Amino acid sequence: MGRHLRIRGGPEVNVVHIISGLGRGGAEMMLWRLITARERQGAIHHTVVSLTTKGAYGPMLEARGITVHALGMSRLRHLIPAFLALVRLLRDSRPDLVHTWMYHADLFGGLAARWAGRIPVVWGIHSLDLRRSGAMRTVLVQKLSAWMSPWVPQAILCVAEASRQVHAAVGYDADKFVVIPNGFDVSQPAVDQQRIDAFRQACGLGSDDLVIGCVGRFNPAKDHHNFVEAVTRLGRRHPGVRFLMVGRGLDRSNPTLMTWIDASGFPDRFHLLGERDDVPVVLAALDIFCSSSRTEAFPLVVGEAMVHARPSVVTDVGDTALLVGDTAVVVERENADALAEGLERLIKAGPVERRQMGRRAQARVASTFTLEHSIARTEALYVQVLEQQRKPDINKKAGMF
Repeated sequence: MGRHLRIRGGPEVNVVHIISGLGRGGAEMMLWRLITARERQGAIHHTVVSLTTKGAYGPMLEARGITVHALGMSRLRHLIPAFLALVRLLRDSRPDLVHTWMYHADLFGGLAARWAGRIPVVWGIHSLDLRRSGAMRTVLVQKLSAWMSPWVPQAILCVAEASRQVHAAVGYDADKFVVIPNGFDVSQPAVDQQRIDAFRQACGLGSDDLVIGCVGRFNPAKDHHNFVEAVTRLGRRHPGVRFLMVGRGLDRSNPTLMTWIDASGFPDRFHLLGERDDVPVVLAALDIFCSSSRTEAFPLVVGEAMVHARPSVVTDVGDTALLVGDTAVVVERENADALAEGLERLIKAGPVERRQMGRRAQARVASTFTLEHSIARTEALYVQVLEQQRKPDINKKAGMF
């Protein structure tokens, strides 16, 4: 399937990716992009292993000729059988390198790679502060990974500098970190106005409505309560504004969300679409994009909004401020008043200034955070790790990368 990565004229390199699951999430999307973007130009030979199910991306990868394995590790009783199956799979496939994605895959995939024959491992960290996301069981996995980090991975890839700092502080081996920000496909065509108009009409939104929207699954880390509280304050002052919420769990069957929305006094102005496949259209149809997260490492959806030239208001979490630079309004996290003030600033700015801000955002992501650059740096890290494995006398500090 095209060219394969070679190490200084050596044999082809096979990479096995181990990920916690293949549902619709930021890490899963980046795995998909890493594999499929290079496939168009000639790529590494990839195999994907999901600890749980094939989710949304598994069939998509298989349709592109990528081998995908799902281990079904959905319950504690599945842990040992799934781990042994993973060890057997790695022994049989004999990859040159294992790249793990997210905490559970880092821990179990890293241990399996060592057990299967000391295969070099690159851990992938895509989170920031677990205490703010409510994932307490994952905190335990994080602590175990920190303890094992000096001897399991050859390198630890973080998508954000803020994430590197947080994980170094909780005990990860600081010498192994490499920071490679997420990248965005700036070559994708703009969504045409006809599709935007059709989408807005289907949602019951008029062409003159000013629409503020957020995109992301219902999760404590995304702090949708903060979003609802902020737009409730706005709604009282701006009766013509509508609010769009897209993502898994963001629908009227969610009782917690509906309690917040009903308390606003104008639930009819909230348009809840749940999970969708047409996120580029959703983003392009917004007048203002909002990210209300209480914790994020390097938010993909913010970058996607920039690709589609959306003016944004974002909370100051992780590397979000680094991503947007001066092309968005950045406010304090977990502060509904500050978020409402930021949104009102863009409402009052008017359509011309909002379009200008969106274009600046689009130019920034195209100049600084491209998918091609992110993939090239990831492949260069693979090369470095493999050369270190083959030349033990080379300085093994991944932080020197």
